[in-house]
Amino acid sequence: MRRSPKDTAESSRKITRRALMLGGAQVAIVATLGLRMRRMQLEQADQYRMLAEGNSVKIRLIPPARGLIYDRNGILIAGNEQNYRVTFTRDDADDVDRVVTDLRRLIALSDADTAALLEDIRKRPPTTPITVADRLPWDDFSRVAVNAPALPGVTPEVGLSRIYPRGADFAHVVGYVGPVSDYDLSRIENPDPVLRIPKFQLGKLGVEAKFEDDLRGHAGQRRVEVNSAGREMRDLGRQEGEPGENLQLTIDYKLQNYALARLGEESAAAVVMDVTTGDILCCSSAPSFDPNLFVRGISVKDYKTLTEDDHRPLADKTVQGLYPPGSTYKMVTALAALKDGAITPETTVRCPGHLEVGGRRFHCWKRAGHGPVNLVKSLEQSCDVYYYDLAQRIGIEKMSEMAQILGLGTRPDLPMSAVAEGLAPTKAWKQERYGKDWLIGDTINASIGQGYVLASPMHLAVMTARIASGKAVEPRLVRARGGVEIPAREAPELPLDAAWLAQVRRGMSAVVNAERGTARSSRVVMAEWKMAGKTGTSQVRNITAAERARGVIRNDQLPWNRRDHALFVAYAPVDNPKYAISVIVEHGGGGSTAAAPIARDILLFALNGGVPPLDAYPSAQRGRIRTQHETLDLVDPDSVSSDVKTRV
Repeated sequence: MRRSPKDTAESSRKITRRALMLGGAQVAIVATLGLRMRRMQLEQADQYRMLAEGNSVKIRLIPPARGLIYDRNGILIAGNEQNYRVTFTRDDADDVDRVVTDLRRLIALSDADTAALLEDIRKRPPTTPITVADRLPWDDFSRVAVNAPALPGVTPEVGLSRIYPRGADFAHVVGYVGPVSDYDLSRIENPDPVLRIPKFQLGKLGVEAKFEDDLRGHAGQRRVEVNSAGREMRDLGRQEGEPGENLQLTIDYKLQNYALARLGEESAAAVVMDVTTGDILCCSSAPSFDPNLFVRGISVKDYKTLTEDDHRPLADKTVQGLYPPGSTYKMVTALAALKDGAITPETTVRCPGHLEVGGRRFHCWKRAGHGPVNLVKSLEQSCDVYYYDLAQRIGIEKMSEMAQILGLGTRPDLPMSAVAEGLAPTKAWKQERYGKDWLIGDTINASIGQGYVLASPMHLAVMTARIASGKAVEPRLVRARGGVEIPAREAPELPLDAAWLAQVRRGMSAVVNAERGTARSSRVVMAEWKMAGKTGTSQVRNITAAERARGVIRNDQLPWNRRDHALFVAYAPVDNPKYAISVIVEHGGGGSTAAAPIARDILLFALNGGVPPLDAYPSAQRGRIRTQHETLDLVDPDSVSSDVKTRV
């Protein structure tokens, strides 16, 4: 088919237009190349001439500033400080031994340090910088900096290192950082290149570890020109990194400091929670340790001292420690029986001092017995037989179900290390764990928080907060991230009748405020701050029938590690609960004598916002309390009330 003249002309115009466009593009490319070549040959000639003579460009990572951690009031509890250090890169040096020898003339390097350094240099890839010395004094650092041109491969650097200005107060909560190890790298898939920077610090424990990715930030880059001898000639460019994200915790640093001071030399723990929001205001485990020791590289002697201490300073007893909760568990049994309908608040059980079950005698702590007791009186005087009776009525499954409702036997969702789950045992659990059937004696023991039942101080604080508020509050440790506040979630109501909770609260109030309450000596006399609580004593040894016959050995006559654990849980104020607390004193003896006084003092400090006024205490105790406060080593004199002078 022949094309018409009109079609031929149109086709010719299209071809001509395309040819012009293609030609124009080619001219533009050639012009761009020409201009680039002219710039390289004329304007950048000196730079490329130097590179051609043996210089090269290398990329150095710039460590990011680690995010800061604050308490709920904006007080710094984990920060950064300047750190002068010297690194060495084998790839940039021609004679490693000579450079190291020259360095020893400038800074103090022992024979052992030198041998370790040379081994590290030979073990690492030649392009990896090795830290020669860290945390150098300014004089040593400046000597190296002045002589750096004569030390190929040596780079003096000013970096940042972690510091914990509050020392031991937050060691278990915040944790600590340390240099990245080969083991750390082996656990991370596709590790961030910044982790290979010499002595780069990685979160090892606590919040530092749980929020490592957020706190770490992102590295920057520095383009440097080095000559053939490996010496840095000049900076060619710099791209700053992104600092890590800041965190604000719910902890109050003054309360945390006071609690740790009040726990003193005991092996103990205390947790304070806001009963409405779940905010953890205090989470203290004693004894504690200085996390700065780990940042700087803890000595063998210091580490041995910590690991061989029978009070276990490295363990966080608030969330890792699991203990039989003793009589603090009786609220669980009581609520389970009320929910089941097995009892009413007026149901009375006679306590003769023991109960025979299945041919075995289960004893009450009061050998002579308590006589007839109802729910409130059973809590007030901590009668064991009352709960033995309830246990037979309802069984272990309903007790464990109630424990779960109150937050026991579950792992709290907290960014802390090794948070324990606890145990609210069931028949199926025992069969699976031991291959044995559940016995009635197991139920009897569980009713008073003994046997297989286990809880941490954090569990007990959650339980107490839920009883006080009637809501399923969850513990919360982080208040804000990156400057943005995280709103507290509204807690749902517990699936429990308000009347049942009211009866249990009455009993807890009687424990502290009634004439025969087991914790009456630890009462608060200021009406607006009165507290309710429950004592607990957890046995750590079996008492034989022969020992009971001749008289049970008192705790103070036993070796420390054979004594009972002392527990106490409480909330205040009674009429409008604000804070809940749990305290455990390992091998402290009785909960009323060892744990309750500590819990009262810490709870009063939280309510007062500082050392409590003496008016809050019974008049007969005020002289002792004054002396006690004067001996506490507190962090902030502003926290002291006007009528108490505290040495800081």
